[in-house]
Amino acid sequence: VQLQASGGGLVQPGGSLRLSCVASGLSFDTYGIGWFRQAPGKGREGVSNIHRDGTTFYANSVKGRFTISRDNAENTVYLQMNDLKPEDTAIYYCAAGCPSIPTIESEYHYWGQGTLVTVSS
Repeated sequence: VQLQASGGGLVQPGGSLRLSCVASGLSFDTYGIGWFRQAPGKGREGVSNIHRDGTTFYANSVKGRFTISRDNAENTVYLQMNDLKPEDTAIYYCAAGCPSIPTIESEYHYWGQGTLVTVSS
């Protein structure tokens, strides 16, 4: 199983980025996909999740700015990030699992390698 996260980069405050997570080696449509992030010097936190049935979750810190979606035909989950703030700077990881609570890392079975998002002027 592989999860490949991409789409990170340097963006100015107020800008947008779209992250992608491409999965292989698993029955993609039977898994929920979560996005987590780890800022410098901080622990990893759950950002968003999309259940296999399409139900979505967002952390309060990103609600209204981030949108998660999935394309099961392409084995891909997207995280559209708008109105980015410096506090969004982090390494973003995608993970696959069947979590009962979307922010619990231990409920995800597979993890990608992370993609760096830097929000700075």
